[in-house]
Amino acid sequence: MDREQTEIDAEGLDHPGTVIRYGHFGRPVIAFPSEAGRAWDYENNGMVEALRPLIDEGRIKLYAVDSFDHLSWSNYALPTEQRAERHAIYENWILSHVVPTIDADSPGHGGIVTTGCSLGGYHAVNFALKRADLFPVAISLSGNFDPTSWRGWGETGETTYLNNPLAYVAGAEGDHLDWLRQAVQILLVVGEGPFEVQPTKSLPGARAMAAVLADKQIPHQLDVWGHDSAHDWPWWRKQIAYHLPRFC
Repeated sequence: MDREQTEIDAEGLDHPGTVIRYGHFGRPVIAFPSEAGRAWDYENNGMVEALRPLIDEGRIKLYAVDSFDHLSWSNYALPTEQRAERHAIYENWILSHVVPTIDADSPGHGGIVTTGCSLGGYHAVNFALKRADLFPVAISLSGNFDPTSWRGWGETGETTYLNNPLAYVAGAEGDHLDWLRQAVQILLVVGEGPFEVQPTKSLPGARAMAAVLADKQIPHQLDVWGHDSAHDWPWWRKQIAYHLPRFC
């Protein structure tokens, strides 16, 4: 398998961000790791192997990225609004550095798919809903979409709002909402098994996100797996291998 690791400078973050590319041809897919994870977590937990058929067949080029959650959403010493401001620095790294790298490496692609596990599922959906022009498809595995519920504290403001999909999608209207209905597809995958309800709140979180998307008539699918489906890598491997092929 073709594999290349790159370190990309990240202004305002505590180290250069790692991007690992797998594959030689196909639709680009950004993979966000689970909470506070690094780019190599995706490979180390068997997700790359689960997608090997798509990679070897030239259907996707997979780009696994660092998360930097330790500076933002997972830094519980900071109030929620400051965490959101730190997340905005990460967002700039993805949009200003990672996306141009992918565009140069995969010229002429038809839009980048985002996917991620747990907190990575939040990133996948948040990036797609905010920048559907770049990321027309998002696949979340066991995501939770309300940052104010992540041991949040302090007064929140515009930056938190603009990174809370439950809030800003509920507030979407007019031409932007009409465009979003045409531009994006959201897939929410979650189980009913261990750790999907507590402590992660992934199951109620996915249902809440699906309800908001349905209310706004934004294309989406909620796929709830059974009571044996846990908040863990073995199930995420099965879920991504099952769902990603129809988007590439």
